[in-house]
Amino acid sequence: MKRALCVGHAVQDFVFSTPHIPQRAEKHRATGFSIVGGGPAATAAVAIRKLGGDAQLVARVGEDVIADAIQRELEGYGVDCRHLRRFSGFHSSVSAVFVDARGERLIVNHTDASLPTDTSWLESAVSLEGIDVVLADTRWPDGATVMLKRARAAGLPAVLDADVPVPKAGSLLQSATHIAFSMAGLKDYSGCSDAMTDIEQSLRQIAVRLKAWCCVTMGSSGVFIVDARFDQNNITARTIPAFPVKSVDTLGAGDVWHGAFALALAEGADEITAVRAASAAAAIKVTRSGGRAGAPTRVERDSLLESK
Repeated sequence: MKRALCVGHAVQDFVFSTPHIPQRAEKHRATGFSIVGGGPAATAAVAIRKLGGDAQLVARVGEDVIADAIQRELEGYGVDCRHLRRFSGFHSSVSAVFVDARGERLIVNHTDASLPTDTSWLESAVSLEGIDVVLADTRWPDGATVMLKRARAAGLPAVLDADVPVPKAGSLLQSATHIAFSMAGLKDYSGCSDAMTDIEQSLRQIAVRLKAWCCVTMGSSGVFIVDARFDQNNITARTIPAFPVKSVDTLGAGDVWHGAFALALAEGADEITAVRAASAAAAIKVTRSGGRAGAPTRVERDSLLESK
């Protein structure tokens, strides 16, 4: 069993199903409601566990009932929460999530901006012994940078989930071996438009500047990849198509993708194979409601891969 260390955000989501995403300041009636855990790193850790890997989570929470709920659910999935660090006097992160009849979602999040960002405890408390891959999101840039650099120095895949907000300053992106942007993350970082030519040009420029493997996940439009690690004069670029499915709930789909991608790299897959494995996992997830609860098992994921 391969072991992943996931670094970043853990949150409690309050999910409301609505016919349409609310547009006006008035009372709206939900057709369904659930309370589920969220956060990119935390949901990726759950996805890794459901796919048969081992996952540790490094995250900051408050000392409150929300933290209790976050940890209880994660441990229920088998996620190792020894590095879920609680800070007295601070609030854990919560989100109100609206999911419409098409499966699209609107998220309103509150994260305590005063949560301590100090990373000094990571070196002494968090070991990479036995870890096969490190995956970090952008919600705690200082912590992500430290752990990605440590992974890279140890010769491990160091995967960055580059969703908004993507820091333009600092060395976060340079610390990763693999940078996987969401569309929103790429637009936030580069200022590119929705035009495919602009997306491709922006990702190429980033990959060349960083001499990195980069991709952008584009939902039903697939995943565009640029590999500029080895030969700046012979850059590999291609699109991996998405698996065609009927979307029910996109909440957590990107996080599932990143978890599945990181696990596949840890298992020795090349990047193209890892992208297909991640895309299959995310495709199954969007056919199911309930955020991370819809993440597939390995048998389910592999069955979809084998059918295409």
